Amino acid sequence: ATSESWRDKATGERKDRTEWHRVVIFNERLADVAEKYLKKGAKVYVEGQLQTRKWTDKDGAEKYTTEVVLQRFRGELTMLDGRGGGGGEGGYEGGGGGGGGGGGGGGGRGKPGGPPDLDDEIPF
Repeated sequence: ATSESWRDKATGERKDRTEWHRVVIFNERLADVAEKYLKKGAKVYVEGQLQTRKWTDKDGAEKYTTEVVLQRFRGELTMLDGRGGGGGEGGYEGGGGGGGGGGGGGGGRGKPGGPPDLDDEIPF
């Protein structure tokens, strides 16, 4: 979710708005990291492709949903709260391949069969 707040010029009242986002992860390693380490309210940076799809609900009404999609070899997920939910920064980049930038991205990070070593991603 992203939130913003502002003060209404006419009334001086403080206003808040929260926008909820659906994130779909097709990269198995990123999905594993998200499942194990992300908790409700955690701060996270997500970079992916926006996709809108149409579906029909149980009453027959057509609905649309827009999702941030992290493909298998493209997309990025960075945990801003660190592992324990507070303080430091940690991150895991799950690909390169797209746009202008690094080739193999997330391959080879962490131990085989286990979660990636997120401490290696701290930029300082």
